[in-house]
Amino acid sequence: MPSFGNDYLAGCHPAILERLIASNLDQTPGYGLDPYCDAARAKIRAAIGDETADVHFLVGGTQTNATVIAHILRPHQGVIAAEEAHIATHETGAIEAAGHKVLTLPAADGKLTAAQVQDFFMRYYAASGIKEHIVQPGMVYISQPTELGTVYSRAELAALAQVCRHHNLPLFVDGARLGYALHPEVSDVTLADLAALADVFYIGGTKCGALFGEAVVITNDACKPHFRATMKQRGGLLAKGRLLGIQFDTLFSDGLYQRICHDAIAHARRIRSAFEARGIAFYGASTTNQQFPILPEAEAARFIRDYGFAAYWPAENGQQIVRYCTSWATTAAEVETLMAAITRL
Repeated sequence: MPSFGNDYLAGCHPAILERLIASNLDQTPGYGLDPYCDAARAKIRAAIGDETADVHFLVGGTQTNATVIAHILRPHQGVIAAEEAHIATHETGAIEAAGHKVLTLPAADGKLTAAQVQDFFMRYYAASGIKEHIVQPGMVYISQPTELGTVYSRAELAALAQVCRHHNLPLFVDGARLGYALHPEVSDVTLADLAALADVFYIGGTKCGALFGEAVVITNDACKPHFRATMKQRGGLLAKGRLLGIQFDTLFSDGLYQRICHDAIAHARRIRSAFEARGIAFYGASTTNQQFPILPEAEAARFIRDYGFAAYWPAENGQQIVRYCTSWATTAAEVETLMAAITRL
């Protein structure tokens, strides 16, 4: 049976594997200072429209989040994030383990708003008479798309960026699933918009066609110095860095990154339509490759067992919210198999 448990079940796109094999015996400098990483950086800078951006390659999302946040924050500072944020729920306290508090705000759809950040900063910190006794907000973390599959519009992102800049809070965008948010029918936010509005963001590879890897893009000059030193300290400076460069050089050739992720959106929508045709409601308003149908408990157990669906919330009143994911590797045949099972609901 095909599995829809997450978007990193498969290895990597065949074009990446071919290049890894072809370059296997090449001898290059280490730590990301090789020609492949240089080529990938150039392509990413061209794609975002910013030739001055710093681009660094790390291995995974949690490592990237922990490294970026540790690099930017002072010891007494914390990071503002949604309650559902990955750094608050799925990273085993990695941010707190490095000495920084995650300051969470409620977000029903997984998204922070500019008004929330403004209100929190003013109420919690600016108006405080005991600033030296509390955690100072030092940056804002969001995901595009969010943990609930929702996306920020350009207007929402611009409003957040304006508030962040007003209060000198660097805006960090987690793009672990960014490829799935770049579909024009999903969001009007482009790579160039992210470069213009975020201080730091990353382009996810692990969940978007690479074997592993995330590309950190730093556009704020104040955040650039000594980032490689922080990478090394956090175990993120890969000796065989060319393995990351080759992957991103391939993903950013001939539009591959966005093209393969767009297919996943179409597959997710087909599956959603099949559920809705059987009267199944959905939790949230995801428009990306993560979807959250609400199933009777017995049916939820069947889809979890047979198709790898995930359950992140406890069942209530005989109903269970489950998650399915499509990915760059999902095939039409796999979707047809799942849809056949859905018709038996």
